[in-house]
Amino acid sequence: MATFRSGDGVEIFYELWETASARPPVLLHHGFIADGRTNWVLPGVVAALTAAGRRVVAIDARGHGRSGKPHDPALYGESRMSDDVIALLDLLGITEVDLVGYSMGAIVALLTATRDARVRRLVAGGVGAGVVEVGGLDTRVIGGERLLHALRTDDPAAIADPAAAGFRAFVEAVGGDRLALAAQAAAAHADPIPLELVRAPALVLAGAQDPLATRPEVLAGAIPDAVLRTVPGDHTSALRDPGFVPALLDFLDA
Repeated sequence: MATFRSGDGVEIFYELWETASARPPVLLHHGFIADGRTNWVLPGVVAALTAAGRRVVAIDARGHGRSGKPHDPALYGESRMSDDVIALLDLLGITEVDLVGYSMGAIVALLTATRDARVRRLVAGGVGAGVVEVGGLDTRVIGGERLLHALRTDDPAAIADPAAAGFRAFVEAVGGDRLALAAQAAAAHADPIPLELVRAPALVLAGAQDPLATRPEVLAGAIPDAVLRTVPGDHTSALRDPGFVPALLDFLDA
């Protein structure tokens, strides 16, 4: 099990798949509630990348998967997760990276690309206009007190909002720590992201029926060198659509 200690003391888990390729490694960052295996291993993304000869790194964000799960919102937020990504690049001696994020991970990836010149190519999946308009995941669809109540309540039957109930069911399915995830939800990024500072070519990759990634062309238009691709599916199923991995590989190999 590979872990490192973040600057604020949280233990961060990561997995590394080595190949003999001289091309930059691909670092994968998952979405809210998920982890590296849920978003990247099980849908076959890691297998496709390694079959294409790429070295792959997948990180479990703080509060998720096999990483540490403090319950203090002060230890969360996508900016802190970006710090963890940068620390992992430093730890592994990576001088150039293709950075791929989905949903929450896309916010982390975008923030990282505004801060770290080592990002060669950038993929933001599962997000759309909300990044530009609310500064992160589209909390107009699900977020705030509705989501916090769904994560904190001991009685799932008390959750009236269908979208929030779906998130709670996902937490139960993966065995997540509800209070750690609530801490992240309370600290979710909601400030303007200086997308004009992104220098890497970028791909915005969204499910056509994803309510959390509506109007992805708005996001693509706000990033200086970005292209947009859509695949069939909603926020969960788009990752498993047969077109998702080819779109990802075509962009990374272009």
